[in-house]
Amino acid sequence: MKRALTVFVVVLALTAQGLTQAPNAPAQTRNLEIYWIDVEGGAATLFISPTGESLLFDTGYPGNGDRDAKRIHAAAQRAGLRQIDQVVISHWHGDHVGGLAALSRMIPIGKFYDHGNGVEQADRERLEEYKAVAGNKRTILKAGDTIPFGSVQVRAVVSEGPVIANPINGGGPNALCAKAAQMEPAGPENQRMVGLSLTYGNFKFASLGDLDWQRELELACPVNKLGTVTVYTINRHGGLDDSGAPALLGAIRPQVIVVNNGPRKGLGASDDRVKPITVAGVTPAPYERNAYLRMAKTPGVQDVWQAHLSLLDSDPAHNTVRDMIANLEEGPGDQGHWIHASVGRDGRYTITNGRNGFGKTYTSR
Repeated sequence: MKRALTVFVVVLALTAQGLTQAPNAPAQTRNLEIYWIDVEGGAATLFISPTGESLLFDTGYPGNGDRDAKRIHAAAQRAGLRQIDQVVISHWHGDHVGGLAALSRMIPIGKFYDHGNGVEQADRERLEEYKAVAGNKRTILKAGDTIPFGSVQVRAVVSEGPVIANPINGGGPNALCAKAAQMEPAGPENQRMVGLSLTYGNFKFASLGDLDWQRELELACPVNKLGTVTVYTINRHGGLDDSGAPALLGAIRPQVIVVNNGPRKGLGASDDRVKPITVAGVTPAPYERNAYLRMAKTPGVQDVWQAHLSLLDSDPAHNTVRDMIANLEEGPGDQGHWIHASVGRDGRYTITNGRNGFGKTYTSR
């Protein structure tokens, strides 16, 4: 009896130890975890698969005492990661690739993915720095390519210009295209980039980086190639003068939109450099010009979450509720709080604000 009791106590202790360590051990991860890391209006999103693989999409800005690389590293440590298995860089602008070199000195990185060597002269130095870090572990993606990521399907839906050939996630003919407003192309780098789709059971995520309005319409018209989306990281950090085409947003019908804006970057900004295109015989359908209201009023959208309160337009009607805003300040008071999603295989997912612990649970449609 004494021996049996001893065995029981040892088993109980080991079980308790395992339960205690599980949140910090990637091999024990049961949900798909997503961290939108605050890089002050850049982009850096960390994914941890249910079986513990990690994928980082973009790396924020350079400089600022390696601020963004440190924040990414802190998120990786919080997730219990000893390395980042894969990094995908959307394009060569500094707010998306700038933190990579510093990050590579903080944590090992396995593989690297990007859109290729097309680059504007102003961004060439960043491309060369990236190539030096990636070395022979680099893969150039084409639209339609997949990235191995455990039980989560990861697909490049656009890369170096072309978009995927065939619809995914239930996509089909898009009635919103007939009177869709047309826009001139943005700068080349905002057309070349990698955009990703992740699918885990009924949960469907998409992030298209800084993809412009014209290329969005190639994904949306005449056929919606993205299908429906559960959680969508809105393009251009929420600055939607040259992105956020209603024909795309209305077709993909995101349940939740996350905005990776800065206090004075993206959401609330105005940019009139990209001009509308007039199509003979077509009167474009009117659309909401305010970026926040365009997102919030899109059919199917339940909530918008923001990395920052927009200080360019702090009108409460033009920002989401404060419980869903991760950062309210700028400057020394800005703590760089993240937004986190934990996604179950059954399609239920909870989004949590790192600033105040506020969370909300949704069921994927």
